[in-house]
Amino acid sequence: MEGHLLLDSLQLTMAEGQGCLAYPSVEQVLSRFLQRFANSGVQRSGSEAKAAMIRDLFGILEAADGEWLFGGFPQNATVILLRDLVVTLSCYAAPLQQETEELGLQRNEDPSYMAVPDRAADASLVLRSIVTKVGIMKSLEGLGTRVANSVLQEVAGPMFVFAVTHIAARPWTKPNSQRMTHELLDDLLRASDCQSISEFLRGTKEGKDGQFEEVMEYLKPDLNREMWQRNPATKHVFSTVLQQVTRPWLGQHLEKVLPPSLLLSDDYHVENKILGVQCLHHIIQNVPAATLCRINRVHVVNHALSNHLYSKEAQLMKVVLLCVLDLLPILEKAPPRQSHDPQPVTPSDEVLRLLLTHMEAEHQLSLRRVYAINLPTFVERLGIQIVCHLKKLQQVIVAYMEVSDGPEEAARLAILETLKCTIKYAWPRINCRLSILVRALLRMMWDVNTDRSSTPECVKASLLQRATECLLLLDYSSCGQVKVLLQQVYHNCQDAHLKEYLRKIEEEPVGSVSPLLKTDI
Repeated sequence: MEGHLLLDSLQLTMAEGQGCLAYPSVEQVLSRFLQRFANSGVQRSGSEAKAAMIRDLFGILEAADGEWLFGGFPQNATVILLRDLVVTLSCYAAPLQQETEELGLQRNEDPSYMAVPDRAADASLVLRSIVTKVGIMKSLEGLGTRVANSVLQEVAGPMFVFAVTHIAARPWTKPNSQRMTHELLDDLLRASDCQSISEFLRGTKEGKDGQFEEVMEYLKPDLNREMWQRNPATKHVFSTVLQQVTRPWLGQHLEKVLPPSLLLSDDYHVENKILGVQCLHHIIQNVPAATLCRINRVHVVNHALSNHLYSKEAQLMKVVLLCVLDLLPILEKAPPRQSHDPQPVTPSDEVLRLLLTHMEAEHQLSLRRVYAINLPTFVERLGIQIVCHLKKLQQVIVAYMEVSDGPEEAARLAILETLKCTIKYAWPRINCRLSILVRALLRMMWDVNTDRSSTPECVKASLLQRATECLLLLDYSSCGQVKVLLQQVYHNCQDAHLKEYLRKIEEEPVGSVSPLLKTDI
């Protein structure tokens, strides 16, 4: 090991032994480094000194061998010092904590982020050096492997959190720091004998434990109600870690991941709400229903999501409705709440009733689009029970067919799909609404056919085709009544393009049964 400025700055002497130099032990070097590093100050004035100390420590570690780093004094002391070093470097390179509640909002121009990428790059060099030597020690049999595993068990959690903090494109990262932390993560997975991040966190079915509990324990101080908003990286690290653990491993960790997810979803910033709902959705999809139903957890999640159903943010509503759709089957299997109603309303009925009420009064196109896209799934979920909502559903379908929502016409296409699903399940109750629906479909077809806006021709063709399919289904379910209603329209239509679609209905044999309706009767 060559001489380094760090050894001089640490005031460690190299005593002469029997004809050779006796270098300081790793315990002396690391403990004095941590002491001097902490005393260098946390303000900008101490940044250059700290950076120099880190680079010099990297030089020492690179020149040293595994025997010097992991041997020479009790192993538990080695492990504690190395963990303290990893934690110290992680804190040094972390984005500065916010002192106000304006957290969370990733301000790309925030000057407090400017120094973070360089700090993360310097810290990555030291951490990679440690991981590399752990990997070398693991290749040795006997004591070397045991020591390496002991060190890895302690440092893997905070080292992984450090890597995830800086590996993605964030306001506090740059391409160089992202590349170096990505290499660090690859080295960590290799030293842990893992093929992926998921395997590293969850372990394997063969009984090898993963690092999920250690990572969550390390994150725990920053995931409470008072602290999570002060660290801008915490929510992203937690979300990334959670998304990597799936069924059947996630169920046993529900108590650790559910409270932070609820905290995120309950925030007043929309981006945090979206992230929290996405975390809740992952939990719903990957935790057994029986575990979620235990001690009313599913009702707690449902209450949190129900509050978001009143939001006017389209991006939030998009993730909320997807989450609610997956929650409803679990909620309906849970022990029912006490009710004096002889025919209690199901959660699906409650949500659809609220959704239709909001759809009827909504004028924001982006939100109408989100509502309409998810409506067919609700109709499919309810099946024949959709007849209980036909009055309001008809009003929504007619209203949404009347209004164009832009070149892609996503809302109109989705509402036509909703009408098809409704006819499929509730066709015996459609006859009394036949004239209203046929009139609305014809009006929409005329508007689309005469539209001279920027709507692509392929979108117009899709709208006309789906409207024709709806008219055919209505004709099937009414035993040819639609043909009677359309006879005069067909003969008086002067537009050849529109008449071609009406001809398909006119030429369909009277009284034939749709395969779609026949399957579901």
